Amino acid sequence: MSTITIIGGHGKIAFLAAPLLSKAGHTVRSVIRKDEQSADIEAANATPIVADVEELDTDAIAEVLAGSDAVVWSAGAGGSGEDRTWAMDRDAAIRVMDAAQKSGTRRFVMVSYFNSRLVDGEVPGVEKDDGMYAYYNAKSQADEHLRTKTDLDWTVLGPSVLTLEPATQTITVDSSEETRDLEVPSTSRENVAYVIDAAIAEPASFGKTLNFHDGDTPVAEAVTQGV
Repeated sequence: MSTITIIGGHGKIAFLAAPLLSKAGHTVRSVIRKDEQSADIEAANATPIVADVEELDTDAIAEVLAGSDAVVWSAGAGGSGEDRTWAMDRDAAIRVMDAAQKSGTRRFVMVSYFNSRLVDGEVPGVEKDDGMYAYYNAKSQADEHLRTKTDLDWTVLGPSVLTLEPATQTITVDSSEETRDLEVPSTSRENVAYVIDAAIAEPASFGKTLNFHDGDTPVAEAVTQGV
């Protein structure tokens, strides 16, 4: 089994994914910014690692990742303003990707959003005065870096708008070209956790983008699809 480091370990999806990965036999390390969050991480069957990837440089992040077989990016600025969105969702994410390469950590699972993509450097259909402009573009630019500027064994997960509904453990892989996740059915955060668990060691998902929402395909089958 693998040693997996989750970035954004105190987030809702990370809390759901950590016990699943641990139950599958993996060693799970969850990166958090505050030491007082450690007890929560331990309760989720993961080892807390206190480190702020928003502040650390690539070399320091590589030290955090040392010994890991896989990285799951499940972090984000959480609506705390445009500047922090660019700093966390794009810049820190890219540093973690580069650090993964430096540390020899080959597997990288990116939790992104439905149909993240760039056309001429911008997310199509999202104007600069849109309140979600920074989020959509920061995430898409990070995804593009992962796809084209690294040689990692990557998978980009693109769930649609997230809910707190319980997992059905069935999803639909959606190849439509909708650019806003509100235009497609929603996705249970717990289903996202099951997708992470299924994809982490599935070679058929390497180098693929998996856009999905709650649906009717068993997760283990769905992770072999994508583009």
